[in-house]
This record gives sequence, C-alpha cells and structure tokens, in this order.
Amino acid sequence: MVLKKKKDIQVAALNVGHQELETLRSFADAEGENLAALLLHCLQLTDGLVQIHCIKQIVPLLEKIDRNQACDPMFQSCLDILGHIYFSVDPKNPLKKVLTSSLNGLPEPFFADAVRSFTCCLQEELKTNNLYSYRRVIDNLASCMENFNLGEETVKPLFKFSFMKWSFSIFRKFTGNHIAQTELMHDLLIAIRVSVMLVQKVQEIIQGGLWKSPSSPVWQSMCGLLSIFSKFLRNDDLLQNIQSTSGLAIILLIKTMCDTTEMIADLVNHLILHSVGNSRVPEWFISSCGSLCTEDIPGPALLFLCQGALAMLNWKNGDMGQSGEKLLLDIAGVLFTLSLQLKESSLEMFLSRILVIWTNSALDILESSSLSLKGSLNGNSEIVGKLLEYVYSHWEHPLDAVRHQTKTIFKNLLQMHQCTMERSDCVSDPFFLGLIESLMRLEWHVKGKYTCLSCLVDCVGIENILAVNKMIPSQILEVMGDQSLAPYASDLLETMFKSHRNHLKSRSLYTSWFDEWHETWVSPLLLILREGNLEQTAYIMDYYLPKLLKCSPESLSYMVKILQTSTNINTGSCNSRGSLGALMACLRTARAHGHLQYASHVTWGSLVSSAKIKQGLVHQHCQVRIDALGLLCESHRSTEIVSLEEMQLVQFFILYNLNNQSPGVRQQICSLLKKLFCRIQESSQVLYKLEQSKSQQESVDDSIEKDPSGILQKYQDFMASICNSLFEALFPGSSHATKFSALTILGSIAEIFPDPEGKAQAVFQLSQEINFARVETIMECFSSTFEEVKILAFDLLMKFPKTTVHFQDSLKLQALFRAAVDLSTSTKPYDCVTASYLLRFLIGQEGLLSALAVLFNNPLGPSLSQAGGEEPVAFVERNALMVVKYLLENLEREISQAESSLLQAAALFPMYGRVHCIIGAFQQLSLNNLTLVTEWRSVVAKLILTSYRLSAVVAPVVQSSSPEGLIPMDTDSETASRLQMILNEIQPRDTNDYFNQVKMTKKLNSLDLEDLAAGAPMITTSMEMKGKDGQSCDVTAQAVLVCCWRSMKEVALLLGMLCQLVPLQAVPEAPDELVTVEQVKNIGNYFKQHLLQSRHRGAFELAYTGFVKLTQVLSRCPNECLHRLPEQWLRDVLEEIKSSNPSSKLCATRRSAGIPFYIQALLASEPKKGRMDLLKITMKELISLAVPSSDSQSSVPQVHALNILRALFRDTRLGENIIPYVADGIQAAILGFTSPVWAVSGLSNYFCFSTFLVSIYRIKFCKDALMTGREFFSRFPALYPFLLKQLELVAILDSNEWKLYPNLYLLLLILGRLYPSPMDGTSSALSMAPFIPFIRRCGHSAVYRSREMAARALVPFVMIDQIPNTIRSLLCELPNCTDLCIRQNHVHGMLLQVFHLLQSYSDSKHRANSDFQQELTDITVCIRAKLWLAKRQNPCLVTRAACIDILILLTQCLDQAPKGSQPGLKFLGFCKEVDTIISESELKTGIPHSCAVPGLIQYLQSLTRLVIAAMFTITADPSEKTKDNSIPLVQLLQSNFAEVRLLTLETLLHLVSPVDPKQKTGEERDLLSFLPDVGETLLKMAMEEEHQECFSKVLKILHCMDISKWLPLIECCIHQTPKDFLTWTMGVANASNERNKIQCEALKLASKLVTYHVELHKEVRLALLLLRQWVQLVSYCCRGELQAETRLAAAEVLVSVTPFFLTNQRLILGLPDTLTLWKCVFILLQSEEQTVRNTAAEVVQAALSQENTCQTTGFAFSLVDASMALDLAVGLLCKLLQEWDQVASGLQFLLEWLLGEDDIRNGTEQDLVFDKGEVNIWAETLTQVGHLVKHLSCLCKKSWLSQDLTGLHQLKRKACLQFQHLSQLFKELPPNPEFSKTTDYTRLRIQKERTSACLKMLDILEGKGEKPWATDISLPVYKWTWIRTHETPQGHCVGPK
Repeated sequence: MVLKKKKDIQVAALNVGHQELETLRSFADAEGENLAALLLHCLQLTDGLVQIHCIKQIVPLLEKIDRNQACDPMFQSCLDILGHIYFSVDPKNPLKKVLTSSLNGLPEPFFADAVRSFTCCLQEELKTNNLYSYRRVIDNLASCMENFNLGEETVKPLFKFSFMKWSFSIFRKFTGNHIAQTELMHDLLIAIRVSVMLVQKVQEIIQGGLWKSPSSPVWQSMCGLLSIFSKFLRNDDLLQNIQSTSGLAIILLIKTMCDTTEMIADLVNHLILHSVGNSRVPEWFISSCGSLCTEDIPGPALLFLCQGALAMLNWKNGDMGQSGEKLLLDIAGVLFTLSLQLKESSLEMFLSRILVIWTNSALDILESSSLSLKGSLNGNSEIVGKLLEYVYSHWEHPLDAVRHQTKTIFKNLLQMHQCTMERSDCVSDPFFLGLIESLMRLEWHVKGKYTCLSCLVDCVGIENILAVNKMIPSQILEVMGDQSLAPYASDLLETMFKSHRNHLKSRSLYTSWFDEWHETWVSPLLLILREGNLEQTAYIMDYYLPKLLKCSPESLSYMVKILQTSTNINTGSCNSRGSLGALMACLRTARAHGHLQYASHVTWGSLVSSAKIKQGLVHQHCQVRIDALGLLCESHRSTEIVSLEEMQLVQFFILYNLNNQSPGVRQQICSLLKKLFCRIQESSQVLYKLEQSKSQQESVDDSIEKDPSGILQKYQDFMASICNSLFEALFPGSSHATKFSALTILGSIAEIFPDPEGKAQAVFQLSQEINFARVETIMECFSSTFEEVKILAFDLLMKFPKTTVHFQDSLKLQALFRAAVDLSTSTKPYDCVTASYLLRFLIGQEGLLSALAVLFNNPLGPSLSQAGGEEPVAFVERNALMVVKYLLENLEREISQAESSLLQAAALFPMYGRVHCIIGAFQQLSLNNLTLVTEWRSVVAKLILTSYRLSAVVAPVVQSSSPEGLIPMDTDSETASRLQMILNEIQPRDTNDYFNQVKMTKKLNSLDLEDLAAGAPMITTSMEMKGKDGQSCDVTAQAVLVCCWRSMKEVALLLGMLCQLVPLQAVPEAPDELVTVEQVKNIGNYFKQHLLQSRHRGAFELAYTGFVKLTQVLSRCPNECLHRLPEQWLRDVLEEIKSSNPSSKLCATRRSAGIPFYIQALLASEPKKGRMDLLKITMKELISLAVPSSDSQSSVPQVHALNILRALFRDTRLGENIIPYVADGIQAAILGFTSPVWAVSGLSNYFCFSTFLVSIYRIKFCKDALMTGREFFSRFPALYPFLLKQLELVAILDSNEWKLYPNLYLLLLILGRLYPSPMDGTSSALSMAPFIPFIRRCGHSAVYRSREMAARALVPFVMIDQIPNTIRSLLCELPNCTDLCIRQNHVHGMLLQVFHLLQSYSDSKHRANSDFQQELTDITVCIRAKLWLAKRQNPCLVTRAACIDILILLTQCLDQAPKGSQPGLKFLGFCKEVDTIISESELKTGIPHSCAVPGLIQYLQSLTRLVIAAMFTITADPSEKTKDNSIPLVQLLQSNFAEVRLLTLETLLHLVSPVDPKQKTGEERDLLSFLPDVGETLLKMAMEEEHQECFSKVLKILHCMDISKWLPLIECCIHQTPKDFLTWTMGVANASNERNKIQCEALKLASKLVTYHVELHKEVRLALLLLRQWVQLVSYCCRGELQAETRLAAAEVLVSVTPFFLTNQRLILGLPDTLTLWKCVFILLQSEEQTVRNTAAEVVQAALSQENTCQTTGFAFSLVDASMALDLAVGLLCKLLQEWDQVASGLQFLLEWLLGEDDIRNGTEQDLVFDKGEVNIWAETLTQVGHLVKHLSCLCKKSWLSQDLTGLHQLKRKACLQFQHLSQLFKELPPNPEFSKTTDYTRLRIQKERTSACLKMLDILEGKGEKPWATDISLPVYKWTWIRTHETPQGHCVGPK
C-alpha cells in the first residue's frame, strides 16, 4: 500500500515588542541558564517548531528554583512577558496549547504571581476599543477556561460581562456594512458561548452563595447578562444561531440564579406561557427579562426559549417534580401552536429538532413520573395525537433534516407508548395495530410510510407485518425505480429482512429456515433483476443488494445457482437484463463489497466462466456490459493483483465498447477503467517491494503467480496494448462517442501513470508511448464539432511532459498559427472554438515567439524578452501577450469596418471568434502572478474599451423588438413602403438607427464593397457577397443575428472573466492592479444596460453568466463603494419597474427579456447563510405588483413582476429560501388569471402557475406529484381559506349563464393534485371535506373542460370507503325522464363524477371482494333507474355517451366478479337493459344524424365500446348465445364512420396480438372462431379502406393472424390469386406517398406472405421475379434517409426471415439477393437509431441459433450489442460462403463492399452558419472495413488459387485508378486541411484507407506480396489493423507490445 505523504505543519513564531526584549536582556545571565535567558533565546528564534521545544523547558527550569528565590524581580518580569505572549498568540496556533499545558504544571511558589500577571494582561485586553481585536479578546477568555488552571484563576477576579454590551453597541454601529456586520455576527455568537461557559463555571470558581447577594458584582453582572440576552432573543436582525444560543443562555442563567427546582419550573413557565403571576416572581426576574413575559415576542423567540428549557433543565430521575411535568406539557402545547405559525425553512428545522428533544425529555421523565403524566403521554392521548399529526404532515418535507427528525419523533413516541403500557405485549395493543393498519393503507409512493414501518418493525416484529401482507418485499422492490424512494425502500427492506432472519433463526434449528428466508427476500430480488427496467435494477444494485449480501453473504451461492440455470433461456433484451445480466450484477456487487476474496477461496472465476463474462461484456443491455466490466475492475482491496484473465477480458471489452451513444454509460466505463488502472498502479508498488525483499512470504495470495517481475511485465504489456488500442480508436471518421471515450481513458492513464520523480519506480509511463504522429492525431481532435472532444484533447496534451509535445519546426508553428487565425474569423461558430484551442496549445510552445517574429518580420522588443533587467519572463506569458495583442489589433480593425457595414462583418469576418480566442489566451495564464504588469494593464484597458465598441456595433440587432433575423431591406418599392410602416410602429421601442429606414436593394449578384466601406445609405445586395477566397457567401438574416448575439455573448464572458480572475485591489493606486475600481463600475453599468435592454435570449442569457461573475466579486469586495452596488442596482430596477414610465426601455414582451436574469444575478450574489435581506425586499415588492390592483393604470409592472417571479421560483440556487413566498405567489397567479389583459392572464396560467407547482413538488415527482391535503395546507396554511373562498365564489355559477371563470381551471388543477390521507382524522382543522360540495357544484359549469376537471378533482377528495355513498348520492340527483326542466350541463357533470369515482373504486387495491360486490349491486340498482339517459329518450348525445361509459365500466366490473355473484346481478336485469340499449341504438337502426351534430362521434365511440363489451360477455357465457339482438362485429367493421371501424379494429388487433411478442398466437385463434366472415371483411377492407389509420390496422391484423386461415379466401373475396395479393401488398409498401405506418405494416405482411409461400412450397419456388422485388423492397426500406420506423420494420422482417433466407443451407434467393439481405443487416447494424441497431442485432442472434451455425462462435443464443454483432455477422457470412460453396462469387461482392462506391466529390464545403458537416453519431465506416479485412484475409488465403482472375483484375484496375485520384486530391488540399477543410480531408482519408485495404486483399488473392499502397499512406494504424493480429472474438489474448 502506498503511504500518503504527511502534510507539513506550519507554526507561526512568537513575537514581542522591543521593550520586552530589552527587559529580558537586562535579566539574562551570561551563561544563558536562567528563565530570562531561556525566554530571550526562544523569542529570537524564527521557527515556531523550535520555539515549542524551548517553551517546554520553562516549567522544568522553574521547578529547580528554590522557594526563597521566587521573589526575584526577574521572575515577575518574565511572568509578565509570558502573560503578554499567551494573550497575543492566535488560538489556532499550536504554541497556544503548548503554553497552556506547560503553565498547568507551574510550581506553587510562582502561581500567585502568575495569576497577578495574567490578570493584568487580561484587564488590558478587555479595555481595548479596537473592533478587530474584539474576537481575540473573546478567544482568550475561552482559552482561559479550557482545562487551564491558571486561566480560570485569572478570570475569577474579572467575572464581569461588560464586553457583551460593548459588542452589541459595536454591532449596531456597523449596521449596513454587510461584511463587517457578518463578521461581527459570528464574533457575537462566540461571545455568547463564552458567556455560557462562564456561567456554567461560576459555581465552580466562586465557592459559597455570597455571589447571589443583589449587591454582589457577580450577581449584577449576571442580571445584566440576562437583560442583554433577552434583547438578543427578540432582535430579528441577528442570526438565528445567535437567538438560539441566547435562549439557551437565558434558561441557564435562570437555573443558576434560582434556589429550587420548583422556582426554576415556575419562572420558565412564565416565559413559555407569556404571563407573570402575582405570586413568587423575583424582582430580578422582572427587571432583567420581564419584557419577555409582558410584551409581545416573535414566534422564533418563543421557540428558542422552549429549546433552552428542554436542553438546559434536568428531566431525569424526577428532579423537576410535579412542576416539571406541568412545564413539559405546557412546552408541548406551545410547540404545537408554533408549528402552525412558523413556515420559514430554518425555523422548521429548529422546530423539528426541538420536538425531538421534547420526546427525549418525555422518555427521561416517564421513567419516574406520576400516573397522570403517563395518561397524558400514552398513544391515545391528545399530545401523542398531535405528535402523530405533525409526523404525518412533515414526513414528506423537502428538507432532509426535517424528514430525519420526523422519523426520530415517531420512533420516540412509540417508545413513549411502550413506557405507558401496563403489559409488555405490543402485538395485540390497539394503538400499534391501528398504526399498522393505517400505514398499510397508504400508497407506496409516500416516503413517510417507509420510515414509520421501519420503526414499527422494531417494536412489533416483522412476522406480524408479513401476516398482514406477504407481498410487501415485491411491492417495495417495484417502487425502487424512483430514485427519491430507493433509499427509504432499501432501509425498510434491510430492517425487515434482518428482523425476519433473526426471527426465523430463533425458532428454527440448523438451516431449515434458510429456504423460507430466501423465498421471501431473495427470489423477488432475482425476478426484478431479470425483468426490471434499467432505473429500477440500478437502484436495487446501489441501495438494496449490498445490504442483503452484507447480512447474508452465503446467499450469493444461492443467487448464482438460480441464475446460472437460466442464462441460455432468459437472454434478456435491450430493456431487461435477463439471467446473465442479473448474474453479472450480483457478482459485481459481491466483489465490490468484499464478499469475493482470495482469503475465503471464493472468487468470481469459481462462480462463473470466462465465456459467460465475455457474453456479458458485449450484451445488448448497456447495464449488463457495465456490470460485467465492474466485476473485472472493482475490488474491495485497492492493491489486489490484476490477473491475466482480467486483462484479456478488459482488452476484449475495449475493442467493442468505446462507441457508446449514452453519456452516462461512457462515464461509467471510463470511471471503472480508472479504478482498474489505480489497482494496477497500487498493486505494482506492492510488487516492487516484494521484488526488492525477495521474500515470497509476503505474497498476498497463494493463487497468484509468485513472480513479481513477471506480473509487472504483464502490467507493462497490458497498459501498452491498451494505449495502442485507444490511439488507434482516433481513426478518421471515428464517432464522437469513440473519441470521447478514448481521450477520457487516455487522460486517466496520464494522471495515474505520470513520469516518476526522482528514484520512484513506475510500472508504466504514458510518455514512452507518445510520438509526434500521436500528438498530431490528438491535435486533429481539435477539429471535432463537439467541444467536449476538443477539451479532452487539449487537457490530454497538457498532461504530457513538455518535451513530448515540444514543436521544434518553426514552419510548422507558423502554419498552425495561420490556420488558427483564419479559423477565428470563420462564419461557423465551432471553428472559432477550434482556433481557441489551437492558440492555447501554441502559447505553450517555447518557440512560438521567434517563429512569429520571422513570420511578421518583427524582431522581439525588450519588453517581451526581459522585464526591466529582472529574470527572463516565462515564455507562456510572453506568448500569450503577443497573441492577445495580435488578435486585439485585428479585432479593432474589423470593428471599424463593421461600424460601416454590419452585413459585411457578418459575412466575411464575424468578430466573436477573435474575442473567444482572446478569452482562451487569458485562460492559459495565472492572472494573479504576472510579470509584465505594465504591458498587461494597457492591454486590458484597451480590451475593455474595444469590448464596448463591439457591443455598440451589434447592440441594435439584439436590442430590437424583433431580433430574430430582421434585416429591413427589400427590392420592391410597394413592399418597402409597407415595411416602413412596420418600422414606424416599432420605432418608439427601438431608438437605434439600424431600423430607422428601409434599405432598398439592387438586384445584383455581388456586394459593392466600396459603397459599404464608404457607409453608403443604400445597401446594395441580393443577400450574396464574395468571400475571402473569391467564392460567393450568403448573407442571411440568420448570419447577421448569429454574428451579433455571439459577439455580445463573448464580450459578456470576457468582461465577466476580467472581473473574476484579474486581481482587484481596493486601493486605486496599487502598483500591480490590472483593473481599476472605476473600470469595474463601468463594466457593471454595461451589464445593467445590456441585460435590461437586450431582446435576444442568446445575448442576455450569456450576458447573465458574465454578470453573475461580477456580482460574486462585488459581494466579496472589501471596498464599501463596490460592495453596495448590487443592492443599489436592485433598488433602482425595482423602482423603474414599479414606475411604469412610458419612456422606459425595459422590454415588456419576450418574458421581460433580460430583466429576470438581471435580478437573478443580483440575488444570487447574496450570501445564503445571511438574512437574505435583498430577497425579502424583492419578493415583497414583486408579489405586491403581481397581485391585481384596481387603481393600477398600467399592466406592464404586473407583467414584469410575474415574469421575474417565474424565474426566481425556478432558480434552484435560492433553495428553500423561496418556499415562504409560494403561497403568496399562487394567490397572485390565481387572481391574475382573471385579468382582462391577455399578457397577465397568460403569464399567470402557463408560466407563473406552472412554476409554482414545480416549486411545491420540487422533490415529489412520483405518482404524478401528489401530496396529501394535510401536508400541503400545513406547509401553506394561508392557501386553505383562500382556495376554499375562491372555489366557493366560482361554484355559485349557474349553468345557464355563459360566463367564464378562468381561475376555476387553476383551482381545479391544484386541488386535483391533493388527496386525503388515511391518517387524516375527522377533527382535523385542515380537513378536505369542506371542498367536496363546491367541487361537485363546479361540475355544473357551462365549460366542458371545467366539468371534466371537476370530476377528476373530486376523486382524490373522497375516501375509498365513502365512494359508494357518494356515487349513490350523485345518481339520485340525476333527473328523471318526466322532469320538465333538465339542464344537460348539470347532468353531464354528475355523470362524469360518477364515472371517475366508479373507476377509482374499481381500481382500488384495498377493497374486500364481498364488500365490493355488494356495493356494486347497490350502484347497479341505482343506475337502472336512470338508464333513460342512455336511450333515445335523452336528446343530448353528450350525456348519452357519458351514461354509456358508466355502463361499460359496470359491465367490465361484472365480468371480473366471482361466479357466485353473477346470477344475482342477472336477476336484477342489468344485462337485459344493456341489450335493450344496444338493440334500440342508432348502430342497429341506422344513424339519422349528420357529422355536424354535437357529440355524435363521442356517442358512437361509447356505443361501440358497449357493443364490444356486451359481445364478449355473451361469448364468455354460453347461456347468452341464443340472443340475437346484439350487433355483429362485421356490421361495426362496415360502419360509415371511421371512428367506429377504428375502435373495432383495435379490439380485433388486441385479440390476435399476444401480450408477449415472442408468444405464439395459437391461443388467440380460437377466439376468432365465433366471428364468422371477419376474414372476408378484412380482405375487402384492405382493398377499399380509405381511412389511413384504419387501413394500417387492417394490414397489421392480417399480419398477426394465421395466414392459413384467410389466404384461401382471397380468390372468392377479392378475386385475386395469392401472388397477385403479394404483388399488391409490395406495391403498397413501395408507394412513396403512403404514410410511414402503412408502409411498415405492408412490408411486414408482404414478408410474412413470402416466407409462407416458401415454407409451403419447398420444392416449387415462388416466382423469382417476385422474390427479387421483395428483396429490393427490403433493401429500399433499409436506406438511411427513410424514417427510423421504416428501418425498424425492415429489421424486424430480417429477424423473421433469417432461418429461411440468410442462414438456410439452400440458397433459396440465390447468392446476389442473399448477399443483398446480408448487406441490409450490415447497414442496419450501423444505423444511428439505437432501437434499429438492437433489432438488427437480433438477426445475428437468430442466425447464430440455427443448427448449422450455433457451433461457429461462443456467442450462440446470446444477445449481443451492435458493435459485436457487426463483427460476428461478417465472420458468419464468410463461413456461410464456404458452406454454400460460393466463396469465389462471394469474394467479388465482399471486395466491392470493401472498396465502396466512388462518391469522391471535388466540390468544397459550403459555408453555412449552422451546418456542422458530416457529424458521426454512431456509424464508423472504417470499423466495418476493419471487420471485413479481418475475416476476408483468412478467406482469401484459403481460396486464392480457385479464383476467376478476370473479375478481380477489373476490380483491381478500378481500385488503382481510385487510389491515384485520391493521391491527386490530397495534393490539392490547402495547408493543414485537418483544420481548414476537415470534412473533405476526413472523407478522402477514409476512402484512401478503403482503397488500400481492397488492393491488399487483391494482392493476397493473387498470391503476391504487399504493394506500396499497402504501406505508403501517411496515416496512423487504425483499429482494424490491431484486430487483425489477434484471435477471433471468442478467443482474444494479450500479446506482447
């Protein structure tokens, strides 16, 4: 193990004044042996550590002095000096402790003199008036009382507390100075704590009770102290910690000053209850803290007094007596009252903590309490009931601390009840039984359920809870897919299985209990691991599995045994792990937590084979691959030796897993490999020591090869091989994912294996693997379009030793610099990022300055070589200064041109690239340690001014009201006049000249640059101008916009960086400052103007980033003028918003543009631990503006306020500080929604209100973000009366009044997210019951949507057991058919409420079947009386449809009822009534209505569902088949309404489609036997259906049905032959104008027809022409430009036809068509869509599962990832060619694939602003080329003699010509094409690599040696060349370097 280097201890040396030194010199003896000489020697030392040794010699020296010599004046002087030294030393200095420990041993003769000396010194300290010395005085007082005898005696005569008054007065003096005030706050807190220490020691220091006399100075000091603490407690300006400590101190003082415990309890009771009785109240109490009893005190002060009483009084052993018991109960009442009043987050934390203290105190006092107190604290008492209410209201609190304290409160109250129980049996106790029952009724998404159940398990045992519900383990595991619930669920499971294990062990002998325990806890786990989704299994692995294995390590063998037996059966998929994935997960977790150790002789190798791990490493499920890798990399011991097998498997993994699209998976891969490398590094150090000692006894494991040198050599070979693979992965055209993974892993290697320092031994050095070619390869990554790749490449280069990346070639440096400068003016934004990283790299090159001096013919000046004769300046700073100057000069010139023509700048030299490069150059410097300060100061000043100029040029565009690309130009005079009118309209808002006048454009093809330069008022352009190379460039509105907002962005980032990074001095004349105070103020004003006036989001969002940096600097700035700026700016902007001045430039549209960002930045700079005064001021102002006001003249302030509130509530940095304002915000939103101004109502609805919901449910996203009403209204009590009142107002509306109530929508939306908890009592003050009548009345609304929302909102308000009564009540309110006045809106609302309540009741998991059936019977009786609403007697189709929906739901419930209950229901005649409704309906008799009738479609859909439901009821009951009044399914399919047909088709599809796609449909076919004529009807619909969705469903049903059932019907139904029908189906699939879904279904159907014909007629082949057409159709559907859905369908088709055509031993399609299908597989395996690749990989799985192929590899039957599948597919195809005896013909095809099509283009890249070129997301051309080369090389060597050379010669001639053409194109590229022409350069390199590979294969076929083209390519060696030297995938090995 490598020991960490100890940190050096720094000890500051002692210092005294000159006078003290002279005194010591005068007393020091010549020999230097007396005390004065020793002190003098000590003080003259400069090393604090040496001084410590001198101080330790003082006491031994004094012990040698005779008592008579102690009166020597020398000793008194030395003691005086020691006192000065002690009180001058910092308390954190180790010398302070040394002095304390030494002086504690001071001899008795010197003790009195020492006390006198120390007392004088302390008196002098207390007299100081220096503010900055105050904290030192307090620290000295504290140190005197910390185990320091001399110090305690020193404090004794000075026992006064005058310093407290002095500190408080100083605090008030500094009010307004936030920094000084915050500092003093903490000093004051320390002072109070010191005072408490003094009070606690007063009785120890002063013996006897004399000090309690009123005339005693100590008594007077304590009374004064009590008075001061009372003031502190009531002062809200102080920190809450100060108030809290003051509360503790007050109680402590009262306790100290009182004589009896009864008196203490009485006085504290007066404080708590806020009253003073007439009896026995001391005068000192009234005078010192009587104001706390007679005046109103804030809630926090009362809370802290309660805390003090609970913490400072002794509640044990009955010491407090009867008065104490009363006080305890009174405190509880006060705390419960405060819990309803205090809603600030910090106070809620205090309250929860104090309640925990109260329950602990109650437990203490219950041990010796009276019977009356036990009766007041048992489970049925009022106090425990209120405690339970508090628990239920706060167990879901967003603060972790509150939730944790809530659990402790619940646990304590359970113990309290146990203490009050007369008997010890908890199981049968009604209180515990009631808790268990109520908790089990809760849903599992409630976090508090887990914590409370865990506490109950400890009390009553798990067996009693499992008796209630045996499925608890499975139910808990099901919810672990939610990360917010997973920790709670795992903790509960751990408590449960531990309890269950102990219980089973206690009652069983030997191991008979183990199977039961496994069945209960392990079996559900394995099921979830196999079948669960990714999140669920991941959280189970993280939270649950480690705890289970820790409790029962022996269960691992059981898990492995179960999973091993099913790995070949349950192979998993891309969505589930399967048995193999579960096995990898279990083994990984076990090894990572130390359950697989060599010491126990249980290793992963003994539990699972290497072949299984290989399958896991390339499994299709990403987490299986991660777990398999984790098994190899993670270990419980960081020094465990990495075995050869592990290294081989890791190499195999890297080969196929670098290219992963998921960022999370890539991050996990890199992290795991980093762990492996750390293991190698740390274990290598152990091996080096072992090698040096030559002792095998120190071997860590007997199974490891006892050869340290051999293992180290394998380590070196392995790391070298890994590096080679990673560098090879950076081949041309490699995807972004591959580059990211390779660069990240290389960066980890560079960190873990740096170049060793000194004689340290290193097993591997990355620098040895680096050469110039690899450095260039990494630099080429700068041209990636993904910035994260650029960052990784740059960081990797910076980790290399300087000698490795040092460029000696001056011409190379010049060329790179030119390329970077050119890219900095590119119109493509990502090019300037490339330029920045290039320049940053060049700045680190020592030869850059001399190279550029030659380039510019400008010799170096003295300033850049030396700084005023000092040491030579570091070359990095010189280079950076030169680059910044050069860029700045160019930027100034370009700004000057842009001031004449912004269009020209946008097209030719967008300026943001220069600024971005300047920022990059600054990032290379340590700006706090510069040498060339004078030069940098002038550069920075010029840079700031230039930034202002650039901003002024582009500001007119981004500050326009319509900045998204508006260029006011036109070519037509009439259009121009209309445009001028528009400009005149926006003119008042846009005061810049850019939009003042329309520019008429000439119809020319190029731009007249001279006119532009001259600033001509007429812009002459047709949106095109000549670029730098003479080619035309588009000048679009987007180009101008991008130039402008990106320029603003870069300027903001630059100014923000300068404010944050450049050293800022408080003194303007500081010699080394770079930015002055005035410049900072100007930058702040710039940001203010920009944020408040910009309209473009991209501009002000990034200006916000820079402004935040500035405000953070200002908040920490000691300069008072700068420190106050944020507060001043905030007040100014709030005042401007409130004034609504017409001349204001604030943007009232675009969500107030940058104003919310501006205020966010100002508030974000406020210290979070302070009082947040700015936030309080801002929220108060904004909420007052947001609430509608009748006297407001403008709505603009309200709009601004709502926009700002929306941003603040979304700002997570404000955290819980924003929660107290949520209630006011919701009220403002609901009231604002009624505003007649659209801007206000729209904001209130969409923006503001949705944000409030996010704030409320910030941590509650499970179960649709529900919250109990108790919890919601407990957190926001002000909303209870408000929402109830608002709901009452809107509920009185009359359905005949067509008046809209907009806020009804918001009310129902928020109420619909609440639900009553089973824990809610009927007496709750915040009951949900008052809302129910109003919600029911809201169902009468004239607005359809409101009625729906009211119905949904009613459901959660009604308890489950109250639903039947509520349904019956609603049904009784429905009108009868004889009523004269029927309001259909009322009827519809009530029917909707009945429907949703009934649906909720039927879905409930907590109902008993017997009760449910009886309630269902009663509901059925009630609804029969209202069935006229579903018949033609009801003229309203909408209410008819709603009634029918209820009947459908009832029918479904009856179908699910037990058989014994059905006859009773039939007796009621319900089924007969339903049949009557159907037989009399329009579907039976015809539909007289037109489609324009309101509700017709909805009615027909509901009626169709009822017919289908009744039809299956009849089908299930044979006795009902005789009835002939039902509507046949065929009639529904022939309906004229597409909606009816679609519903019927969906029902049919559900019948014929299996739930599991792999399940056969044989069972479903019998269900169609009762549906005659369906096949004929479907075939006719296929020919005639015009509705596209219906047509798609018909095709899908035909595909899912058994073809043999309907194919014989074709000729008689549609008069076609099967071949004609196949042709027609392929025609549908091939039609380009068809919908994508139809095309997919037609393709699947055609493919199924083809395979059916082939399988049916094995000897008689289907027409070759049809087969070829089908192959072409499949090939067409695999094309990349088609939608992913089409390619997915093609992949599914290929999976289904694999055994027929792809792997069949007979070539049914012939070789060309078969190879075409294989090529489709290759194409789909490289698709960009993950789902398409995964399905295509199933083709390979199916192909390797056939009888003739399963033995070819070790991956038969396993589901592999696309990367591995591609390799396996190529290898399998080569083997099949040999099996088919088609090697000669097949090679020709494969070589043509290898060569590729000749698609080389001579054109150049188009200069488009937003075009990123050919971005590789996943597909890598050279990867497929590598696989082809690897497998073809073996095939070619076996068959080169049997080839027909004619075709090969033609192919070779084509390849040679292509190779020559490529060589010519390479010569035509400009210098450094990898940066300037990246796309063309990459494409040419890929094609050249393919061509050379093809030529090499042709040479092998001809039996010749390698040709020049095989090696004469100046490119790195790529991945496939490394693969070629290794074994096939089933047997890779690690070879030497």
